[in-house]
Amino acid sequence: MIRPIPGLTLTALLLTAGAAHADSSVVPSSAMPGPLKAVRYDQRLGEQVPLDLPFLDETGRPVKLGSYLGSRPAVLVLAYYRCPMLCDMVMQAAESGLRPLSLDPGKDFDVIVASIDPADTPERAMMKKRDIVKRYSRPGTEAGWHFLTGAKPSIERLAHAVGFQYVYDPEKQQFAHAAGIVLLTPGGKVSRYFFGIEYPPRDLRLGLVEASGNKIGGLVDQVLLYCFHYDPAIGRYSAITLNIMRVAALATVIGLVLMIVLLRRREAAQPGPLGAA
Repeated sequence: MIRPIPGLTLTALLLTAGAAHADSSVVPSSAMPGPLKAVRYDQRLGEQVPLDLPFLDETGRPVKLGSYLGSRPAVLVLAYYRCPMLCDMVMQAAESGLRPLSLDPGKDFDVIVASIDPADTPERAMMKKRDIVKRYSRPGTEAGWHFLTGAKPSIERLAHAVGFQYVYDPEKQQFAHAAGIVLLTPGGKVSRYFFGIEYPPRDLRLGLVEASGNKIGGLVDQVLLYCFHYDPAIGRYSAITLNIMRVAALATVIGLVLMIVLLRRREAAQPGPLGAA
């Protein structure tokens, strides 16, 4: 049995659990109390998620996980819909991080929220979808948000594929789990992890561009990807100083060349002195 822990303290511990397995500088899983030692994300970059997993969507319609993959990358959130605190924080953080992007759900990527609670229902999933879509406030993108429920075997296979380790407390009838989201390639392979409850829009955009195989985004994104490198230990993009200096030097040279060209054109366009042959 999991010993009772004050809500905010437990949430703070679970926030660190996502990165604990990858970075020993974060609170290690051995420091977690009791069964919570098992709560973490085991990073499995490149792992294929099972596309044949059966779920129900928020309308109660039977679907396969692969129905939402194939042509676009996806943001995967593992949560449960009656979670008293942490799940809402993760889902709202994902929505807040995606909102500033010019990329659109349903067109450039999909958001898949899968409940880890076999007792969750499509009705709960629909309520949660309405809340998140209302917060997102971008008409026409509702079809890009998918809130799923499923049986225990489907949940466990999906959680195992992405390394999502969680624990159920039968006394409190709650799940203890780490905070984070996963980016999937269009083919359903694990591409990136982001931990905690804050996902910077820049990181999400770069992650989605990379997960898509550079099929979305533009030239600016390619420059940023050249200047920033994904660090799996912290689940963030970090600046590559040398590459930034190279881009700055190139931009300086291009600027100087353009300035010289413009000055020469202006000089050629000026009329000669009076009386000149």
